[in-house]
Amino acid sequence: MIPFSPPHIDQAIIDEVVDTLQSGWITTGPKVQRFENNLQEYIDCKEVVCFNSATAGLELALWWYGIGPGDEVIVPAYTYCATANVVEHLGATPVMVDIEPNGFHIDFNQVQKKITAKTKAIIPVDIAGVPCDYTVLRNLINTTNWSAIFKANTPEQKALGRPLILIDAAHSIGATFEGVKQGNLFDMASFSFHAVKNLTTAEGGALAINLPEHKTLSNLKPFFKKASLHGQSKDAFSKLQPGAWRYDVDIAGYKCNMTDIQASIGLVELDRYEASILEKRKALVENYDKLIEGDNLLKKHPHFFKNKTSSFHLYILKIEGVTEQQRDAIITECASVVSLNVHYLPLPELSYYKNKGYKTSDYPNAEKKYKQIISLPLYYTLSFENQALIIETIRKALKRVS
Repeated sequence: MIPFSPPHIDQAIIDEVVDTLQSGWITTGPKVQRFENNLQEYIDCKEVVCFNSATAGLELALWWYGIGPGDEVIVPAYTYCATANVVEHLGATPVMVDIEPNGFHIDFNQVQKKITAKTKAIIPVDIAGVPCDYTVLRNLINTTNWSAIFKANTPEQKALGRPLILIDAAHSIGATFEGVKQGNLFDMASFSFHAVKNLTTAEGGALAINLPEHKTLSNLKPFFKKASLHGQSKDAFSKLQPGAWRYDVDIAGYKCNMTDIQASIGLVELDRYEASILEKRKALVENYDKLIEGDNLLKKHPHFFKNKTSSFHLYILKIEGVTEQQRDAIITECASVVSLNVHYLPLPELSYYKNKGYKTSDYPNAEKKYKQIISLPLYYTLSFENQALIIETIRKALKRVS
C-alpha cells in the first residue's frame, strides 16, 4: 500500500542524531540554539524560538499577549482543531469565520464584520502550504481606526494597539507572499515540524517573531525560552556552568521546549530544504496537476500563483458532484492500494465545538468543500509512477461508488 506521508529519514539524519546521543546532551542545548539561529536566517525574521509543537507556539504567543477570559480570537471554521483549542485553553472565545468561496483560506472580508472591542487576535491559516491573500488583511490593519475599537488590557496590547496577527503557518515553512517568506509577513507565525510535515523534527515547532519595533515588543526570545521551561530563568545547559545551579521562576510557564535530538533532525532537514525538499514537492504537485488535467470530475486546489509561492505541503483534490458518503466510500475503496486523508473536518463538525453551540451550516463554504475533498499522498520519496497509480485508483473507485 502507498502510505500517506512517511518521514524521510536517511543516513545524514541518523548520523546527526547519533552525534547528539553520543555528545551526552540530549535535551535543550547547543543544537536547539543552532537550529533557531539557522531558521531565523532562513526566514529572515527578527527572532525565532523553537518548541515541541506549533500548537505550543500559538498558545504561548496568545498567552504572552495577555489573552484570557472575556477576549475573542478570530479563527477560520476550516482548520485543524489546534487553531481553536489554544484559544479555549486560555479561557477566551474562538470566533469562527467561513472560508473564501473559491478557496480554503479564511475570508478576510468576513473577518472585518466579526471584529469587536473584545477581539484580541486574528489567526489566519495557510492551508496546504499556500499563503492566504494577505493583501486584504494588510488593508484591514492599515485602514481600521483601532483607537476607537481596540480595548487594550496589558502593556503588550497597549504597545501594539490592535489585535495580534498570529499566523498558523503549520503547513507553510518556505512559502512566500509577494517575495517575502512566511514568518516575516506579520506579527508572529507558528510553524510545525511534526512527522508528516515538509521539514520534520519528529515533533516540534517554531515561532517566528516579526513585531513592530517597540521596547515592549522587542527582544522576546528570552521570555519565550523561559516560558517554555516553566518560567525557569535558566535552562539545564546554562546551569551546567560552575556554580550556576541557582535559578528563579517569576512566571508560571509551560513545559514545551524542543530537545537537541529533535533539533538534530531539523538541522539536516533545513540545510537541504530549499534546494531538495521543496523542489521535489513542487515536481510532485506539478505531476499531479498533469495527471488530472482536463478531468471534469477531479479538480485541484491550486499551488501556483503570480504573487505567492507554496510550500507544497498537501495536495487537496476536489471530486465534483459527490456526496460526503460517496467521498468516504472512495477513500475506503482505495484503501488496499493507497492511504488517503481529508484535511479537514470543519471545527463545528467536531463534538467539542458542536456541543458549545457552533453549527457547520453557519459556514456554508467550509461545509460544502469539506464534503467533496480528499488529500493525496505527497512526500519526498513518492514516485511519479505511484502518483499515476493513485489517480487511476481514485478514478476506478469513483466509477464504482457513483
